[in-house]
Formats: sequence, structure tokens, C-alpha cells
Amino acid sequence: MDNPYVFITRKVPAETIKAIREVADVKMWDHEDQPVPREVLLEEASYATGLFTMLTDQIDQELLDRAPHLKVVGNLAVGYDNINVEAATERGVTICNTPDVLTDTTADLTFALLMAAARRITEAERYIEEGKWVNWSPLLMAGQDVHHKTIGIVGMGRIGETVAKRATGFDMNIQYHNRTRSEKAEQELGASYVSFDELIETSDFVVNLTPLTDETKGMFNKDVFRKMKKTAIFVNAGRGGSVVEMDLVQAIENNQIAGAGLDVYEKEPIPEDHPLLQFPNVVCLPHIGSSSVETRMEMCRLTARNIRNVLNGDEPEAAVNRK
Repeated sequence: MDNPYVFITRKVPAETIKAIREVADVKMWDHEDQPVPREVLLEEASYATGLFTMLTDQIDQELLDRAPHLKVVGNLAVGYDNINVEAATERGVTICNTPDVLTDTTADLTFALLMAAARRITEAERYIEEGKWVNWSPLLMAGQDVHHKTIGIVGMGRIGETVAKRATGFDMNIQYHNRTRSEKAEQELGASYVSFDELIETSDFVVNLTPLTDETKGMFNKDVFRKMKKTAIFVNAGRGGSVVEMDLVQAIENNQIAGAGLDVYEKEPIPEDHPLLQFPNVVCLPHIGSSSVETRMEMCRLTARNIRNVLNGDEPEAAVNRK
């Protein structure tokens, strides 16, 4: 191959991938709302030097076996559980991601979910749309206060710390659970480190921001929901696989918790007939945590720069397996 070749698995703004065009020929899957079919991805990977991928693209053993020229995968996300990093590392393929640039935007959305579920915002909007608002009453669409309540954050990474920062503006009591303690969160934000059981038993808002690992898969299950306050609201902006969804459905049905705000799911897109979509006290969003124009544009630019740098023999700005 005379020039490196990079395949982009979803349509992105042309101006955000200029860095790749400096060093490689580029082909883009030209269907904005449809993921690239698996057979197309496998075919393109067979002669690609670089791949610009989404979380929905599985970069697994099968694909890597068919990609003898592959040097770099730039994933348009912080997470990379769609990629077999170990197998890629064995083949000398650099895996890049997009940390930092989406931290504030995702924290904004996480707190918006918390607020929407607590104050019944989407439910109240539907109430008007359905013509049900015919008079006023003292407890009409009464929700829960957020200020001065206890927020429990599971996964105190960059996004967790930034959500905690927003919670300080509401004078919330902040507690967290993480694999390691965060001195920054404790010293700068007044957060308290507690055990997982204490967090779920005492928090008014339980916020999951963990990555998907063997340890976190299915960690929010029926036993956990039973231990939460009946007035608690569960917010998931981490990974859908961290929740046993039918256990959450039962917890909502049985009034074991007061509601939920969800941006991620076990299967995405979530099926239209999924029971979680039927509850008025569950706010469901289509995985838009980092979806602001400014942030998504910068994520694309960072992914492009990562790929360019690797193909140039330079250090990428963000990589998960670069030595």
C-alpha cells in the first residue's frame, strides 16, 4: 500500500478529520444514522492501517485476525469495552480514546438526569401534552428536593468528581465509593468515602459512573435496589451493563425506589417495548452524555489527531495501551 488507509465507521464532520487526511487516504461510512454493517467493517479492516470507531463497533479477535496492516484504532469515546485491548496490544495495535474533553459535558447531562427524575420534568411535560393540566393543586407534579440531600457517586473518576462539583452548588452531602480514594474529591469538594453498602443504603440519589469491567458488570441488581431508600432515585450515566435491567424494572414496579434517570442500557438502542420506557417516574435518554456540538466536534478532532500521530510514528495524545 502506497499510503496509509483509514476507515471511519460513521459519518462525522469533514472539518474534524483534517489531521488524518494529512497522512492517509480516508474512507467514511456515509450513513449518519446507521452503524456500519459488520461484514463491511471486516472487509475494510482487512486492508486498513487505521480505524476511526464508535462504541457500537466491536473490535474483537475476529476483526484483528483479519487486519494484518492495522496500526491504530481511534475510539470516539472515553470507554473502550467494545475493543479487545489485550489482543490488539499483542499485535502492536495502538488503541486511542478521548478522555478529558467530554468530562464537563457528561457531568452536566448526569446532573440534568438527576434533576429531571427528582422534579418529574419529563413526566410534567407529558402531562401538559396529554391535556391533563386543567387546574392547579398544591401537590400537582410534586417531586423531590435536590438541595441539601445526599448524593452517592459510584465511580469517582474525572466525571464523578465533576458531578460532585455540581452537587456542591446545591449544598448536597456528597459521598462516594471507588476502587481508590480521591483526595481531590475529599479535600476540595468535601466528599466522604464510604463502603458500597453504606452508600446505597443512605443516599437519596445513587449515581453510577463506573466503567464496565468484570467487577462492575451487573453490580446494580435486586439485592442492591432492595437496600436503597424507598425515596431514592437511581441515575446511570456509566455503562448499561452495570445494571441488571429486569431487577431495576421490578424495583420500580414494587416501589422499592422512587425512580430512575438512565442514559445507558444493556442493549442499545433500547427496544421500543422495553418496560423501563413505560414508567412515568423513569427518565430515559438515548446515550447522549457527551452530546453537545462543541464536545462531539472536539472528540472527533482528538480522535483524528491520535490516529495521525500514531501513523506518523509520534505519541498519540490519548492512548490506553501505549508504552
